[in-house]
Amino acid sequence: MPAFAGGAAEPPLADSYYALLRRGNDDEGAYTTSTAPWDDVSLPVAECELPMIDVGCLTTADDGSSPEAEAERAACAAAIARAAEEWGFFQVRNHGVPQELLEEMRREQARLFRLPFETKATAGLLNDSYRWGTPTATSPRQLSWSEAFHVPLAGVSGSGTTCDFGDLTTLRDVTREVAGAMSKLAGTLARVLAEALLGRRPAGERFPEGCDETTCFLRLNRYPACPISPGALGLVPHTDSDFLTVLCQDQQVGGLQLMKGDSWVAVKPIPGTLVVNIGDLFQAWSNNRYKSVEHKVMTNARTERYSVAYFLCPSYDSPIGTCEEPSLYRTFTFGEYRRKVQEDVKRTGKKVGLPNFLAQT
Repeated sequence: MPAFAGGAAEPPLADSYYALLRRGNDDEGAYTTSTAPWDDVSLPVAECELPMIDVGCLTTADDGSSPEAEAERAACAAAIARAAEEWGFFQVRNHGVPQELLEEMRREQARLFRLPFETKATAGLLNDSYRWGTPTATSPRQLSWSEAFHVPLAGVSGSGTTCDFGDLTTLRDVTREVAGAMSKLAGTLARVLAEALLGRRPAGERFPEGCDETTCFLRLNRYPACPISPGALGLVPHTDSDFLTVLCQDQQVGGLQLMKGDSWVAVKPIPGTLVVNIGDLFQAWSNNRYKSVEHKVMTNARTERYSVAYFLCPSYDSPIGTCEEPSLYRTFTFGEYRRKVQEDVKRTGKKVGLPNFLAQT
């Protein structure tokens, strides 16, 4: 089989891909490269521009006490809630995360991921949070052609267990700044979305309850160039198991796609903006008003792609609850949800998610 490792820094994604392909070809009713179940990834996909929302009125120091400021904030909140209901995704500008900081984050990510594969996999960097491919994959279609550091925010912020950045001291400083800025933005957006459903009742400064720097995550992603593209996906279709995700996608290299209706659409990269999407927990809390939408990342045959994602997660023992009764979902905690997702993926190779927690009818 061909080797596409491309150097000591690359994870053995090609080896995994071809091992899974051989496994499939050994099974009854097997697929081949000419009749593969991922043929649909090469179909033309329309490019879209997500709802664009200027959130400067939420992120600036203005206290919003004047009638004009209050009206601007109300209009902004309504636009955010509408996008969460109709798309499950939206883009924000004037978000409070400096562009130069995000550019520095991109450079530091490149330095990090250029380290030798063995160093990334075994040296305990960033709380031993390095991941590559899909360990639970049973077919090439389930393999994500990517590598990442999925870092608990407590380690990044320095408030919990000391996070080992090795010799990458500038990465440590930049990562802390990015995590802090994204955390502030995510908290603001979550409260705005909650208040849109609660009417006059305020959601509170700590909404969602149980979400703080000990429970949230920052994920540094890299999608290597994939010579077998589009035979492999950068990240397989999924929904996020959190309340809210804030994403800085690559400003030049596209690849993010989401499900709109019954079709995939490609998200156009727009410099200076961040992508925000609703997670499963917010869909449950909102009684399905807000949509946690399936999305994926496509590979690129020639160019690598980087992104940074912030995940707003509660503690494992936090009950998710609902904004109104009767609830469409039975009572569950985030820990129960995570365990069930992991069990389903291990058993079937697929996440089931919220349907497991529907209330009995």
